[in-house]
Amino acid sequence: MVNRTAEFERFDSAAINRLPICRFEGPVSVVRDKAGVLEALRELDGERLLGFDTETRPAFKKGVRHAPALLQLAGSGRVYVFQLTGMGLPDQLRALLADAARIKAGVALAHDVRELRTIADFAPAGFVELEQLARRAGLKNFGLRGLAAALLGVRISKSSRLSNWAAPQLTPEQIAYAATDAWISRELYLRFERAGCSGTEIAAAPPLPPPNSELHTPN
Repeated sequence: MVNRTAEFERFDSAAINRLPICRFEGPVSVVRDKAGVLEALRELDGERLLGFDTETRPAFKKGVRHAPALLQLAGSGRVYVFQLTGMGLPDQLRALLADAARIKAGVALAHDVRELRTIADFAPAGFVELEQLARRAGLKNFGLRGLAAALLGVRISKSSRLSNWAAPQLTPEQIAYAATDAWISRELYLRFERAGCSGTEIAAAPPLPPPNSELHTPN
């Protein structure tokens, strides 16, 4: 198991709030129809690693649930935000989510995948839970915000978390929020990978280096 170092003691909210805020500054494609899905997947062809996240319209009444409104995939050069409310989960996206050769890294994946399967079923494969890697590494932060603080030394905003993700037109703030979550997931996987902690097995990996903010943002 990775040896825990002092740098990775749990970050509380106050400590996280002292860190510099970080958001994805690269290109983002918002995909609204099946033609856009095909174009996006062509552009993602060959990407072995994708940051993964979903966003769901909040329910403010007891017993009310909504299906995921957005699916975000971050590649090495661009983030794609798929608006699922109007088009469902097209076959081509389901095929990618079932492709064991394509790593999809994220946090709370079991919940996200389960909710996506209420739209259209698929056999999930290639998903890597970052929380699982963090636990095996002996870290004390497990959520996306906590991991970004502990491993990357940055703070990600949660200001848009309860907004209407099913709106036909997303605001620039919503797009930036959604893109950042998927991008940070990819960056966190790369951080683990550089320390020899990739995939689902991290036994005998070297200690993780101290946090830094050397993030890979496309020009």
